[in-house]
Amino acid sequence: MRKYLVAGNWKMNGSRDSAARLINDIIQGLEPRPEAEVLVCPPFVHLAEVNRLLKGSSVALGAQDVCAENNGAYTGEVSGAMLLDCECRYVIVGHSERRALYGETDPMVARKFMTAQKAGLIPILCVGETLADRERGETHVVVTRQLKAVLDAAGAGAFAQAVVAYEPVWAIGTGHTATPEQAQEVHAFIRSLIRTADVKIGDATRLLYGGSVKAANAAELFRMPDVDGGLVGGASLEAREFLAICAAAG
Repeated sequence: MRKYLVAGNWKMNGSRDSAARLINDIIQGLEPRPEAEVLVCPPFVHLAEVNRLLKGSSVALGAQDVCAENNGAYTGEVSGAMLLDCECRYVIVGHSERRALYGETDPMVARKFMTAQKAGLIPILCVGETLADRERGETHVVVTRQLKAVLDAAGAGAFAQAVVAYEPVWAIGTGHTATPEQAQEVHAFIRSLIRTADVKIGDATRLLYGGSVKAANAAELFRMPDVDGGLVGGASLEAREFLAICAAAG
């Protein structure tokens, strides 16, 4: 039985004060212990402080990115070992913004995925198509390319300790909205790709939806059979909204 996961990606937002208020509100709002697993991914500079605030709670800590290298002369980068030292459990790899804005290729994402696992972290692998991709009918082509880059490099067994997040880039901050049925169709396709490599692992891999998840649409999305939670962006910065999404997953 797959356990729902709601992951809040704070992106480049927040101060020490606002992070503390948000975490305190989330922890208080989640009592008693939630049925779904809850995760927050603050910016690197807030990881240590957020980790301190999360002590004793049921909320897990994750990071938004990781270097593909283990250590060395890579100015500005953060290694998997450093994230583990901050007591991160998860790390996002291949987010659409990293791919589009910073030129991360499929092979680079695959390296980050494997580096994260080698450090003892659970990667949340992001895949998804742009509006132009979807209009050309290439959703499956793009998702297959992105997923197979990691499957071929890391092997199907690696997905026993990984999460996949489907991000329809065309539905993030564009005014377009993916229906639950559209999300389910791609999630089912992703699961079929993993099942082709290993049926048991494909059935067990958690698949998150990451296309503008909000309190208003979370319950409908999470009712879909292959949607196992959400990778939440802007809505994770508002405690009431994020808590409502967590409740929908419960």
